[in-house]
Amino acid sequence: MDAKKVYWHLPGFCYFRLLNQVIMNLMKDYPDKFRDGYCIGSVYGTFPGAIWNGGRAVFGITGKKDMQSVLNIYNSRGIPVRFTWTNSLLEEKHVYDTYCNLIMQLADNGLNQVLVNSPALEQYISEQYPNYKQISSTTKRITDLEKLKEELEKKYELVVLDYDLNHNEEVLTAIQDKAEKIEILVNEVCYPECPMREEHYKQQSRMQLEFDVNTAFPCPNRTRERTFEECMSRPSFISNEQIAEYIERGFVNFKIGGRGMPIDYVKESYLYFLVKDEYQDFVREKIDGLLKQFEQAMRQRK
Repeated sequence: MDAKKVYWHLPGFCYFRLLNQVIMNLMKDYPDKFRDGYCIGSVYGTFPGAIWNGGRAVFGITGKKDMQSVLNIYNSRGIPVRFTWTNSLLEEKHVYDTYCNLIMQLADNGLNQVLVNSPALEQYISEQYPNYKQISSTTKRITDLEKLKEELEKKYELVVLDYDLNHNEEVLTAIQDKAEKIEILVNEVCYPECPMREEHYKQQSRMQLEFDVNTAFPCPNRTRERTFEECMSRPSFISNEQIAEYIERGFVNFKIGGRGMPIDYVKESYLYFLVKDEYQDFVREKIDGLLKQFEQAMRQRK
């Protein structure tokens, strides 16, 4: 019997595009080295400077030609790009932003997706860009079971579970009949039940709207070295053994966090979750070698 298809949603379609290209190529070239049935469901993130972006502020700007090039990296492989349009402070006036609408127009091919956390933007996208599948973001911080059930009844393609509910058996049992509509964040680095998390999202949203690169947030995580090994000790972390149990229960969408994290953290996350244990050293060596080749080629072009 073929393995059940399991979808992994990867971070940083723009920032980690070289790493993502490498992992996509390796999954194609060495399918036996990766866990059975695993495939890339989407790669999420933003183009720098988009005011609709939330979760992590990303500054800068990307030209139209470069946008098309990045989109093609994923879409040519049949992999959706998922925009993190989760700025929680958006008002109706912001939906007409020229830059964000340009991005939506360029990527409007029926394959790409949006993460959302703003009623005004959700309505606007539904009306102006109906080809995009909308995913309810974990930044909504829905931790109440009844509100979660209500969210699952709405017309979202997926609902990303709040990480504090990852191991809540009462919640998992109650939503199991909607398991295929749930996406689970497996490697969150934030503290469990962090009382500052919602305010942190608002601060990042404000930074993005106001292009304020100097605003600091008193996050206790800033004082710690954020590594994948340390992440594995967090209560919300889901191990590979546990993931197998979730899959048996019908949960088939898993999200790897990593926006704003070091590339080594993201690489180790990919190795742990996607690659069979006995081949992790082999794939790590391949990743490191190919990244060096990419970087050398880019330097030569300059």
